[in-house]
Amino acid sequence: MKVRILGCSGGIGGRHLRTTSMLVDHDILIDAGTGVADLSLAELAMIDHVFITHSHLDHIAALPLMIDSVADMRRAPVTVYATSATLEILQNHIFNWAIWPDFSEISIRETPVMQYKAIRVGHKTRLDNRLITALPAEHSVPAVGYQLDSGEASLVFTGDTTTNDALWRAVNKIANLRYLIIETAFSNQEKRLAVLSKHLCPSLLGDELAKLMREASIYISHLKPGQIELIMGEIEECAGEFNPNMLQNHQIFEF
Repeated sequence: MKVRILGCSGGIGGRHLRTTSMLVDHDILIDAGTGVADLSLAELAMIDHVFITHSHLDHIAALPLMIDSVADMRRAPVTVYATSATLEILQNHIFNWAIWPDFSEISIRETPVMQYKAIRVGHKTRLDNRLITALPAEHSVPAVGYQLDSGEASLVFTGDTTTNDALWRAVNKIANLRYLIIETAFSNQEKRLAVLSKHLCPSLLGDELAKLMREASIYISHLKPGQIELIMGEIEECAGEFNPNMLQNHQIFEF
């Protein structure tokens, strides 16, 4: 598996800040934030599968535009995977003909442009030799994380989440865990907001990482623009023993 980080910021503002999305090999997206827009039209047309963690705009912003851009270039539908609750939100509030057409109802060459596939926590999707498993997440809307398993090693992406013992029970069972990407959206001075919005701050991150019983390289995502240095400094104080690194746009993981 080759995972390319297209975006990992908690917001926008400058040419290096893109919101959450990862390209797996050439044909899978994990989330569809603003980083997707940096792909070429040819690259967009090769994406067959999109796994959505949750419905917040920073994770889905590019999805409607991507589907529209490649509709006449494809011979098979793009499959969008998410929980039933998330798919319902997307259909009611995005692909609703008022904000954007519902491309699951539009056919080109007698094939729908897009199709929905409902998943649940624990659901495993095998695509060739790649296994993608939905993991528990605890957020302000229905959400999941994902385990990407090449057979040789696994990468876990928590998605947006707060304190979540169910996640660690699942992660600690992953024998081939190699990489963990976990969010920290707010600084400690905004801990109240982190708790209210069901995100993590550095002190909460330290508490959560203490539950990890596996060796893994840890990367921090979803940092708030304008507070990147502050948050990473606080992470060093609260969770430095776990040697976390800031996830970088365009970073590549091969496993």
